[in-house]
Amino acid sequence: MSSFDAIIVGSGHNGMICAAYLAQAGRKVAVFERRGIVGGAVCTQTDIFTGYRIDVGSSAHVMIHQTPVLRELELEKHGLEYIEMDPWAYYPLPGETGKGIAFYRDIEKTCQSIAAISPKDAEAYREFVNAWGKLNEGVFAAFLKAPTPWNLVSTMFGRSLKGSDRMNMIRKLMGPYGQLVLETFEHEALRTAIIWLAAQSGPPPSEAASGDFAGWHSMYHQSGMKRAKGGSGALTQALKQRIIADGGEVFEDAPVKRIMTNGAGQATGIELQNGDRHEAKAVVAACHIKTTLDTLLADAPDLPADIKKRSESLRIGNGFGMIVRCAMEGLPEYPGFPVESNGVGEMHRGLQLLCPSREALDAAYGDYLAGRPPEKPIPLVMTFSSLDDTLAPEGKHVMFVWGQYHPYELRNGEHWDDIADREADKLLAAVDEYAPGTSAKVIDRYIQTPLEIERLHGMHRANVMHLEMSFDQMFCFRPMPELSSYKIPAIKGLYLTGASTHPGGGVWGASGHNTAKLMLKEQKQWASTSR
Repeated sequence: MSSFDAIIVGSGHNGMICAAYLAQAGRKVAVFERRGIVGGAVCTQTDIFTGYRIDVGSSAHVMIHQTPVLRELELEKHGLEYIEMDPWAYYPLPGETGKGIAFYRDIEKTCQSIAAISPKDAEAYREFVNAWGKLNEGVFAAFLKAPTPWNLVSTMFGRSLKGSDRMNMIRKLMGPYGQLVLETFEHEALRTAIIWLAAQSGPPPSEAASGDFAGWHSMYHQSGMKRAKGGSGALTQALKQRIIADGGEVFEDAPVKRIMTNGAGQATGIELQNGDRHEAKAVVAACHIKTTLDTLLADAPDLPADIKKRSESLRIGNGFGMIVRCAMEGLPEYPGFPVESNGVGEMHRGLQLLCPSREALDAAYGDYLAGRPPEKPIPLVMTFSSLDDTLAPEGKHVMFVWGQYHPYELRNGEHWDDIADREADKLLAAVDEYAPGTSAKVIDRYIQTPLEIERLHGMHRANVMHLEMSFDQMFCFRPMPELSSYKIPAIKGLYLTGASTHPGGGVWGASGHNTAKLMLKEQKQWASTSR
């Protein structure tokens, strides 16, 4: 039996960031990962298609660049290199050959693109980004702290909602993001593009208190969107190297069976599925909150019964979407859009937002609510080999096609394993409507249905954000008020991190950062605990 200062269960990027901070501070750290490769949903595999590097989870890295994580952990010294996506998103206008809206990191370039279809909206966009950027600087500051009521008020509202428009901004925050977009912009293309991008966080455009899912658009102009060279998993691989360099250990193919406690309110370590046990002064559950409470702590006498009962009410939802990851002969060809001699055009460098209309989005969501795959799926296309030639053999490419609103639980009598190919065909056909002939360029494909996402990543019911990103499950309510401080108070030395905790899903690293800072602040409490 080995002994550590801290054991991290799960190697998603938040868990790895937490471990890296602890190891950097001189703590003896170990990470245990059930799969044969670290990274969780920030992972790139080379064994799916020969010669290709395929992400199996998140791809675009956005807000982590506004946190201190990359700088403080000096991950560039451990092989991490980022490539700017510029434009970071592109919306081709349906039925209008060669016309589209490009979203650049530079606001003025973006406004010029918008002005080509709606000069009035270009000015409205500039004002929108300015107003919501100021607000969200405060919101982001709140994301880098424990979500206490004081932290939220002082950072979000105390400094970022000043001036005569304060009440109107609060109204917009508390309203649906679909309504915010409608009252801000006039042109349907711009409305649809922003709503489709905002929808990637999960809640539909009609959900109350979701205004900032659209307002967050402003922050992309501050941080941009980036790609880790070599694939999304280059981030977690660099974190692994950083942990090892600081004396930490990383164990792969090491599934954890349970978190051990002493029956007197103290975490004492972990037991693996093979029966091996490892002691620790502190344990960090860097996995889904339901996995933590229902599996890893299932037999822990220290876990309060009311916490177990409350966990049954956590809203996970009914899945999120599916994705088809393709090895390609070439890139999608959008008629009328200029490309270079290698076939790469400006739109290939960013997220390709292929949503024909707000009505189409509503229809797909209606199918989702009915428990069936969307009759007409809406694709978001990513072609990162246009930026990074390490992802595919020379002359070849990769293409990832994400489709939103594919329910995990089907209520039409079908099973995802039986309809995976059919639904993948539908998604690719939807891409063909914008870029004819794209599906014919597919060499091979890896289909991640909601069921496959759950199997691979342990994301319950395939919610890639772990829990619904609704107001009642955000900030000091995430995952529930009793557990919002990144720990289970009833069990000393047991901490939480990951998408189930504040500030939620996405490649942020804020949760891992916050958990580590809390642990180092409290280290005298758990480090002095007798085992």
